[in-house]
Amino acid sequence: QVQFVESGGGLVQPGGSLRLSCAASGIIFSISPMGWYRQAPGNQREWVAVISTRGGTNYDDSVKGRFTISRDNAKNTLYLQMNSLKPEDTAIYYCNSLPSAAQSINWGQGTQVTVSS
Repeated sequence: QVQFVESGGGLVQPGGSLRLSCAASGIIFSISPMGWYRQAPGNQREWVAVISTRGGTNYDDSVKGRFTISRDNAKNTLYLQMNSLKPEDTAIYYCNSLPSAAQSINWGQGTQVTVSS
């Protein structure tokens, strides 16, 4: 059974930082391209950042230069370092493998990130 468990969200002031983690199970993590996604109230879920099996990364323009995606294959864990947070970053953040995300399956509960003063 494929499972992704996100953690690390919270309430932070504008300009602050958070580090999200995603523990993966039920997949061969080291050969799975992975991504972070987010859904703000009233909006559709959107991709934020993706990382290939070899560590190549790509970011949505809205987070480029502020967010960093990384992975630890030994721990089956995906990370998202978020710096210089803005109120518009407020959303529930999810991780998923790219194949699962494309089929809209295996979504976890996500972790809430709220950026507010």
